[in-house]
Amino acid sequence: MKLGSVFPHPIVQGPTAGGCNTPAQIAAVSNAGALGSLACSLLSCEAIREQTAQIRALTDAPFCLNFFVQDVPQPDALELSQAVEYLRPVWSALGWSELPLPAKWCEDFSAQFETLIALRPAVASFTFGILTEEQIKRLHDAGILVIGTITHVAEALAWQSRGADAVIASGIEAGGHRGTFIGRQEDAQSGIAELLPAVVAALEIPVIAAGGFMTGADIQRALVAGAQAVQMGTAFLACAESAIPAVYKQRLLAAGNHPTRLTRVFSGRYARGLENRFMQLMAPHEQQLPAYPIQNALTGAIRAEAARRGDTEWMSLWCGTGVAAIRPMPAAQLIATLLAEIAAA
Repeated sequence: MKLGSVFPHPIVQGPTAGGCNTPAQIAAVSNAGALGSLACSLLSCEAIREQTAQIRALTDAPFCLNFFVQDVPQPDALELSQAVEYLRPVWSALGWSELPLPAKWCEDFSAQFETLIALRPAVASFTFGILTEEQIKRLHDAGILVIGTITHVAEALAWQSRGADAVIASGIEAGGHRGTFIGRQEDAQSGIAELLPAVVAALEIPVIAAGGFMTGADIQRALVAGAQAVQMGTAFLACAESAIPAVYKQRLLAAGNHPTRLTRVFSGRYARGLENRFMQLMAPHEQQLPAYPIQNALTGAIRAEAARRGDTEWMSLWCGTGVAAIRPMPAAQLIATLLAEIAAA
């Protein structure tokens, strides 16, 4: 399969969960000939249906719905009380006498999956886990292309063996969450320059490269190395259609050489973002914190309050290592700019 038969230009807009990417953004990207992706992982089934309808009202072009493959956890009381206590320095700094507990740990992926089947987008992508062969067959029967996210060759081979149509090879440079699902997250450290050729050599299905891509010259290098497309998340965070808070955009635009690093303090799964006080304060407890999605749910109220106050020191400022090259412009203009740079390269 050639991905160009689905979307003409070799650019996938990376799904950025937490309300960062909007139906307007996904439609603008897809209308420009790239592939827009809606992050559905944190959305209820009703919200997924509503936002998909909004995208379809704005474009007839193919788009992607992205999901986290996960089970609903059942933490015990001791684990929760310890986790809340570890977070005390943060919620105390906000002036709270206690940490509000979440109503639920995560959305029900099995229910989201049935919603996905009913909605029948052109493409669906998956992170944090792997689907069964039966699930992939159901998606194919619904006319949906299946893309899995991987961080090393064994994961890529697993997706191929179960019938995926393509994989996203996510290098260590990528912003946001690591998609590792075989082995320890700490061991999946390959940069995209090492990961991409290894995955291309091992697979017969198309490979989409992700991690640090910001310009058309970056994209061209990946295409020469065997990728059929690249996925870019950070590059789209400063677009006019992006719904991240204004203070978050300002931090990205002013990032320069400010360090990004991987952390699990916000969510319980390693993710890359700009370093801030939350990361620094919680670093001593990083390895003791509960796994995703428990920690993610526990810090949800903190991050929401920080956004309300416009205080970026307590927000998760996800972005990749290429953030210094971020450009604020409408999504369609960014696609056009990237295509011109690819041609020039």
